[in-house]
Amino acid sequence: MKIISMIPARYSASRFPGKLMQDLGGKTVILRTYEATVAANLFDNVFVVTDSKIIFDEIINNGGEAIMSKKDHDCGSDRIAEAVENMDIDIVINVQGDEPFTDKESLRKLIEVFKEDNNKEIDLASLMVHITDEDEINNPNTVKVVLDQENFALYFSRSPIPYPREKNVGVKYYKHKGVYAFRKEAILDFYKLPIMPLEASEKLEQLRYLEYGKRIKMVETDVQGVEIDTPKDLERAKKLWK
Repeated sequence: MKIISMIPARYSASRFPGKLMQDLGGKTVILRTYEATVAANLFDNVFVVTDSKIIFDEIINNGGEAIMSKKDHDCGSDRIAEAVENMDIDIVINVQGDEPFTDKESLRKLIEVFKEDNNKEIDLASLMVHITDEDEINNPNTVKVVLDQENFALYFSRSPIPYPREKNVGVKYYKHKGVYAFRKEAILDFYKLPIMPLEASEKLEQLRYLEYGKRIKMVETDVQGVEIDTPKDLERAKKLWK
């Protein structure tokens, strides 16, 4: 089984343009993410795939592997699909460029999902973290996921799901971490399918998979880390890095 990692990286992020080139402990955010992924030593190759020559040069000039996208893309999955279309691979792990704290054990858990899936019933796997802070639960920048009894995703939302009409029924809230593992066939299918209303409304690409009947296995991790979506997140990341 050939397993690679792809790190999709846009320069012009809507909420924090240029965030991937911000300094984090003496190196850029994107380089920190790339190095952490390589250091996990779980992949045959690790690539940054980007629409930005600035980001491309940052990785290449520091001895890494990078791919320039040929087309404009609305989401990271489309960017990865274009890059892997003609590659001889089985599984691709999407590590978000703004998650420099992604750890080896979490990535290993994702890979094990596919090694144990003998009947190929799983199209994607992704990470989630149990959260209890009410501000985080209600924060639209924190994507929540609800599950069935086998930990397959039922829905993702920026809203607090489930709605806490009854508070003492043992409901757990899970934050979705934007690290995905795809079968190659699943991500190529995604690339060919048009955006549906749920994805368009929430601006969450994982909903396209659910709307077209793909199965997403969620894997719990206790590594919270920091996703750098805003300047405030970057300041938190700098403190954590120290």
